[in-house]
Amino acid sequence: MIDLTQLQKDVYQNKVEKGFNLTDIALEFCRAHEELSEAFKKYNLDQDGVAEELADVAIFLLGICEIMGFSLEDEIVRKIAINKKRKYKKIINEKGKEVLIRVKTKDDQ
Repeated sequence: MIDLTQLQKDVYQNKVEKGFNLTDIALEFCRAHEELSEAFKKYNLDQDGVAEELADVAIFLLGICEIMGFSLEDEIVRKIAINKKRKYKKIINEKGKEVLIRVKTKDDQ
């Protein structure tokens, strides 16, 4: 199994060694968005390389979390537990498209 905590540290160490940005968090968010956009473009055009672009997104997320002092692994586990408790229902929107909407419950945070 992959150790996200170690990967997070490895990503940060690579940033240090290569002289990449370690302080401008807004830039890191923009770069992660850029990589996600590249993945979407390749997917939309049915091109190879979508998985590699998604890996770049994950690398940026790991780096951001390490810079900010968050454990991405802990946050993913926490959020999955929250999502498991959430309830959804299907509705037809005003354009006639079926969509899922979240139903608020007493367990919502």
